[in-house]
Amino acid sequence: MQAILYIGHGSRVPEATEQAKAFIESCINQISIPIQEICFLELAAPNILEGIKRCVHRGATRIAVQPVLLLAANHIKRDIPLELEKAKQLFPHIAIAYGGPLGIHENIIDILAERIYDANLRTAKDAMVLLVGRGSSDPGIKDNMNEIAKLLQTRHGFQSVEVCYLTAAKPSFKEGLEQAKASGYKQVLVVPYLLFTGILMTDIQREIDQLNNRCPKFTLCQYLGYHKKLQSVLLERIGELIPKLGEDIHEPLSY
Repeated sequence: MQAILYIGHGSRVPEATEQAKAFIESCINQISIPIQEICFLELAAPNILEGIKRCVHRGATRIAVQPVLLLAANHIKRDIPLELEKAKQLFPHIAIAYGGPLGIHENIIDILAERIYDANLRTAKDAMVLLVGRGSSDPGIKDNMNEIAKLLQTRHGFQSVEVCYLTAAKPSFKEGLEQAKASGYKQVLVVPYLLFTGILMTDIQREIDQLNNRCPKFTLCQYLGYHKKLQSVLLERIGELIPKLGEDIHEPLSY
């Protein structure tokens, strides 16, 4: 019997976990696979191995594992495959197909633009956009973020879209803010490339509030969130993954 296991990131903030569950459940309702479970990478329950066990106990013989994560960083390439390897040892008779992240998609670019327009419709196209990524030591993430910035600029006509990172990559968020402050733009629209609310959003807001006390030209836009257009991206990824369950798959697929 087929199953889908969705993997959210997890958060210390209960609201973020509930947002993720509600979003995934809205997708579950549109898919006819008989067994569907939700788990989390960290900071929330159930964890990945528990999610696999739930699927197996419900009768699953083939499990499509779909991360609900934005880009293919270390969580996708290392952390989740390690957990799936543990599951394979426990359940060697279960076939596991491993999907990719939500990735770079025109719907996500459009959500970013919508967040910008929501913040300041009249002047957004004349402003500088500062896209804030979570950050990773994986160099592929910088390539992805630069591509997203370019697509956002060309698809929606913004004059300048720059990228900075909250951790593990340069320029840092503080460096990005200082560079934006020194630019000739009178308004800077800060767009968090994050799926959910949480501690990182609080940190971003605090930094911007402090900077606006000295240089009031920064506007914090809403994070990506679990937008309806993101739902269609996840359903598309599931549609790409499910056919792999028709193959003899016993190893996690690498990304």
